[in-house]
Amino acid sequence: MQIQDLPYPDPGVPDARSGPRFLWWLFRNQLGGQLTSLAWGLLHFASVSALPFCVGLAVQAVVDRSGGRLALAGGVMVLCCVGNALGDTFLHRAAITNWITAAARVQQLLARKTALLGSALTRRVAAGEVVAVSTGDVEKIGWFVEAVSRFTAAALTIVLVCVALVVYEPALGVVVILGLPVPALAVLPLLPRATRRADVQRDKAGRATELASDTVAGLRVLRGIGGEELFLDRYRSASQEVRHAAVRSARMWSLISAIQVLLPGLLLIAVVWHGVHLAREGRIGVGELVTVYSSVMILTYPLRHFEEIAMAYSFSRPSAKRAARVLALERATDTGGSRAAEIPTGDLYDPTSGLLAPAGRLTAVVCGDPDAAGRLAERLGGHPPEQGASALLGGVPLDELPLKSARTAVLVQDKDPVLLSGTLRELLDVPASGAVAAEDALAAAQCGDVLTALAQGSLGADDPMDARITERGRSLSGGQRQRLALARSLITDPEALVLDEPTSAVDSHTEARIAEGVRALRAGRTTVVFTSSPLLLDRADRIVFLHDGEVAAVGTHRELLHTEPRYRAVVTRETDEAAAHPDAVPAGGKPERPLTDDDRVDDRDGALGDDDVLHRLEEIEETA
Repeated sequence: MQIQDLPYPDPGVPDARSGPRFLWWLFRNQLGGQLTSLAWGLLHFASVSALPFCVGLAVQAVVDRSGGRLALAGGVMVLCCVGNALGDTFLHRAAITNWITAAARVQQLLARKTALLGSALTRRVAAGEVVAVSTGDVEKIGWFVEAVSRFTAAALTIVLVCVALVVYEPALGVVVILGLPVPALAVLPLLPRATRRADVQRDKAGRATELASDTVAGLRVLRGIGGEELFLDRYRSASQEVRHAAVRSARMWSLISAIQVLLPGLLLIAVVWHGVHLAREGRIGVGELVTVYSSVMILTYPLRHFEEIAMAYSFSRPSAKRAARVLALERATDTGGSRAAEIPTGDLYDPTSGLLAPAGRLTAVVCGDPDAAGRLAERLGGHPPEQGASALLGGVPLDELPLKSARTAVLVQDKDPVLLSGTLRELLDVPASGAVAAEDALAAAQCGDVLTALAQGSLGADDPMDARITERGRSLSGGQRQRLALARSLITDPEALVLDEPTSAVDSHTEARIAEGVRALRAGRTTVVFTSSPLLLDRADRIVFLHDGEVAAVGTHRELLHTEPRYRAVVTRETDEAAAHPDAVPAGGKPERPLTDDDRVDDRDGALGDDDVLHRLEEIEETA
């Protein structure tokens, strides 16, 4: 695999049982590249290590006044230099190729796993960890994979040089063979401590990064409550912890580096001292002494790769462990399904809770537990992240359909939809039936003011559809993001649409118009809305009230207000005292209660949502 051939047609099925097994799997799947790197590495290291023999041969030729041997030494030295240049150039090329292709393979595996798991991924692994694995960790994994072949070439070269020294000059060669394992293996006892310190540094850096991202994401809220300095102090403290951990880790690695320099130096001194005595006794010539001395000095170069492979493994092992943990995650259901691909029609039913959403009608679901509502919404979408009875659409279990067919039949919009960066046209370019135009979906979601704001905030975009949306739609208020996400869901026009709190950040007047727009646009289609808003509930064809995860009551909004105290407590948010006197509910269906601050916060069209209030407070603060 070459860099220009990326991405892989199929990155393969990884061995994710552990970090070391995953690294070994990556190595085996790049065996061709590893052998290429090994071959060029042997040429490079052998050429470098042969230079001392050429120098010794030349010195001895001068001592013996032999012009022929001097010319031979010069010719061999030229060949060694050419081999060194070619080996070094192509070794670097092969090593970088192995690095990049290994990193690309891991990224493809992570992307495939992310697409397969969907929302289940972030419920099992923090989103920040997934980002860390797909960015920083893949580089460390690629580093180890490419360093293995260079280390192998260096180790083989050291063995060859030691054998050659024994053959060339046994008295000094034995000293080298006996002394060389000491600098090569002396750092091993220090590696566990160095690895632990490196792990601590990465953990603290991860926490600091998570704190920074949370602060940036909630900057508007922080400014509204005056908490910037508080979180800034927290980040300062976290960054100082990272700095101290980095210094501690660097001290250990500097000690390992010092040992890798000191011990070969001591070996070199021992060889020279012993060689001088042998030369004085006439047992070896000057050229032989120079050859052995130069060879030992050159061996410090391949010996450095022992330190590098130790560092690469120490840093890549926890990275590979994190990657393997993500890649080992599996869905609770088979995404391939056991049925042929089809788009069933009919009633949407969840056997676990007993929820029934009749075909072609707008069903509102009221649940006092937001977590339980989220789990139910996932079950209605088919292929839930946890084992359990599957939801049925027209009597067909959704988890028996291929994942693509289930997603086409039932679309679930969760309570925190994400807007991807790009133009509005690109945002709304989603798989759809074609029956709903973008203009109609935007109108039903009451996005007129959003289009105006996007057009005014984008330079050179005459058409609002060409206006750019920033990352996660941060330039928009919470209510604007919700309405654009709702429009995107409406465009897909699925057989069944499940909306989880689609208007929680929208003001009341806009919410009423959205309820009418969705009802009209989805006429004849199955729609399920999880909400506790009376404005949406009053316009639903059917309301299902859930208590303790099961259906407790079914009816219209006004019927349930009078007949079901628990429903009334959730919808009207009345106090326990008011719930104990159900007769206090007026005929109009709305309980009499004192006005709250939320009731008094109005804009041109009505009450502001939470994000709109914060946006207004921010504007007032900037003006002041």
